[in-house]
Amino acid sequence: VVQRTCQAMNELKTDDVAKLRAAGVIDLPTIQRYLNFHYSVTIDLFGADQSSNAATFYSSGLKGRFEEGKRADDHLLKDQTYKVLEVVNGRLLEKDVPMLNALNEVLRDDFIKDSVAGVGRWNKVIEKAGIPFRLTVPHKAFHRNIGALAGIKMSPEGRVVSDAEWEAKKYEWLPSPEDRAFVTSLMGRVVEPGKFANWIAPPVMGINRQPVDFEYVRFG
Repeated sequence: VVQRTCQAMNELKTDDVAKLRAAGVIDLPTIQRYLNFHYSVTIDLFGADQSSNAATFYSSGLKGRFEEGKRADDHLLKDQTYKVLEVVNGRLLEKDVPMLNALNEVLRDDFIKDSVAGVGRWNKVIEKAGIPFRLTVPHKAFHRNIGALAGIKMSPEGRVVSDAEWEAKKYEWLPSPEDRAFVTSLMGRVVEPGKFANWIAPPVMGINRQPVDFEYVRFG
């Protein structure tokens, strides 16, 4: 998606959102808003930042950290702590809590590291195209609905904002109804081998190094 947008920007020699949408591609600011949305709702799936259930499941051998077997500790975590975020008087502060209770946060932070690396790869595509735009991963307190950060109004940069500022800027940070309607309008059916939706760049090669136009499904 990012590659196709960059191609269209260079072909049309524009970053004008209306012109790019008219050409049937998703503009980079809209991609950023969708990134903000999907990233924030995904990291909520790891659960509350402190969880006694997570501690119980870990101690019972039913839950583990990412690459648990490669961790150089006793895998009991009885005396270890981990930093979690909380808002105090309008400011984000870190506090140490028992790591056993913070295992959801440990997993979330590992996922965040992977996400940052993935967005970095997208930015290399944009940079290679010579476009002065960078996608960014929002602060992990942005748009959260689970845990201690639930319901806090936070900018993507990690600044606590008022309800009024949130209402004024939320569609600068998250997909608007117009964004969603536009993206939905692109969801057309493309079934011919070797053909792709206009908003997606063809892959370099197919699955298992097959040709891009390989007929994976044959009827009749």
